[in-house]
Amino acid sequence: MALEQATVSAHHPDGSATVLRDDGVLVDVPAAAVASGGWRVLRAGQRVALERGEDGRVRVLRRPV
Repeated sequence: MALEQATVSAHHPDGSATVLRDDGVLVDVPAAAVASGGWRVLRAGQRVALERGEDGRVRVLRRPV
């Protein structure tokens, strides 16, 4: 499983987030994926790692490796 490195662009009131991958692509991250990573607070500019499921959807937002 390869993790994708990214930077938090925005954290939304519903618990979801938008992140900017290192290749310049914006990715919407659902609130469930943020919660699965154990995040209590996200802030713009914070580094994160995306873990995707078999279907290609982001399933966990992890701390960067």
